[in-house]
Amino acid sequence: MALLRNVATVGGFTMMSRVLGFVRDAVTAAALGAGPISDAFVVAFRLPNLFRSLFAEGAFNAAFVPSFSRMIAEHGELAAKIYAERVLSLLVTALLIMLVITEIFMPFVVPLIAAGFVKDQDELDLAISFTRITFPHLLFISIVALLGGVLNSVNRFAAVAGTPVLLNICLIAAAFIGQHLGHVGEALCWGITLAGVAQFIWLLVSAARAGMALRLPWPRLDREMKTFLGLMIPGIFGAGVTQINMMVSTNVASLLPHGSITYLYYADRLNQLPLAVVGIAVATAILPPLSKQLRDNDSRGANTTQNRGLELALLLTLPSAVALGIAAEPILSVLFERGAFSAAATHGTATALQAYALGLPAFVLIKVLAPAFYARQDTRTPVRIGIVSVIANLVLTLALSIPFAHVGNALATTIAGWINALALAWMLQRRGHFIVDEQARSRVPRIIVASLAMAASLFGLQTGLHRWIYDGLEWQRLSALMALVGLGMASYACFAVLFGAADPDVLRRVLRRRS
Repeated sequence: MALLRNVATVGGFTMMSRVLGFVRDAVTAAALGAGPISDAFVVAFRLPNLFRSLFAEGAFNAAFVPSFSRMIAEHGELAAKIYAERVLSLLVTALLIMLVITEIFMPFVVPLIAAGFVKDQDELDLAISFTRITFPHLLFISIVALLGGVLNSVNRFAAVAGTPVLLNICLIAAAFIGQHLGHVGEALCWGITLAGVAQFIWLLVSAARAGMALRLPWPRLDREMKTFLGLMIPGIFGAGVTQINMMVSTNVASLLPHGSITYLYYADRLNQLPLAVVGIAVATAILPPLSKQLRDNDSRGANTTQNRGLELALLLTLPSAVALGIAAEPILSVLFERGAFSAAATHGTATALQAYALGLPAFVLIKVLAPAFYARQDTRTPVRIGIVSVIANLVLTLALSIPFAHVGNALATTIAGWINALALAWMLQRRGHFIVDEQARSRVPRIIVASLAMAASLFGLQTGLHRWIYDGLEWQRLSALMALVGLGMASYACFAVLFGAADPDVLRRVLRRRS
């Protein structure tokens, strides 16, 4: 049950972060609403966030963790520590150069990711100013990615999983300070950069306590470092396909009416909750044991690890997708509809969320399947598949945004996600690297049935709580939403056990771990 324990640890801290994230989003939405300022802030947050996803959750870890783990196994922790220091020196050098160049040429960079801003000079200037403040976050969060890879490789998951909590605390504080000073957007941007500094210090101390305090030697691009870069650079594209697709969506959304970028942002934020808690947690927990099993030529063990990861991911993701699709509007109404965030903004965000929810299982499957390639040091195959996915997303975004506006934008991302996930699964199966075992073949259809049964119960619950959710006082609305979510989760747990979708002992262990 080591995999389950690690998933529970990472997922638990991620859940804490997401709860604080909703507090942050509620404060931000109430202060900024859905308009030009909020759109500019989202773009300023998107750019460093893109690189965070590529490094912290993508190509860097995919290349670094197997190499670092192998170094520990073959040469010991001291040699692995020296290896990590050399990678760190190259990383910092490259990022400092990128940071300086990007800050200088920011007026040309922002139109590349939000072409629609060009038609409004004030909005463009605001986005450029905001992005110049937030972009240094990239430097600190990329170092955090390396330190996180080191700690995960020595089975220290908690400190790494807790870093997003610091981001949310900083942004909540920045939102309140900004409201007091009358400059919420600018204060939030400074909060993003300061959060990167706080996360960097947090993991630096955690690594030192784990006996992995890293120095910063003079960078040297020798043969070993060239091998590492050869693994990482192609993987930046393959691992970041979801984020690249999101950037394409943001660019096209900037051409749509004001507020479209904000609708997609908040919808994606809510959709990211199960993706982060389940997908990233499972992927983080799978990669180290999978790398070890493949290094030991234990193909049967590797296949079992992948099957249990797939099964666990779908057990938690399918009902999440169904629930978000059904209860999108009441959830968003209670969480965000206050202050400058209107009922129209709630409806616009809800329709985008329903489109994203259709692709949630695909996004999680990508997180679960991609480590099977990275553990084999194959970063090229996900890149090739990712190219197809990005092209499909671009074509579909342009085609669907015309008739369906921001909803078509979200649908394009969803379809591209399914193309990516199915292609990864097909390629693994074709190569004999992944075979769905008998337990997974039995459990997955049962998970689907249990999710559909939960959907029926959610419809009834939502009807019964409608008056409290939309017309009650603030505490009544929040209580009604908590009842809707809690009873929906309880009904799914009952249906999962009833239909044999989950082992009751496993569910009890997860609940005990949460307690």
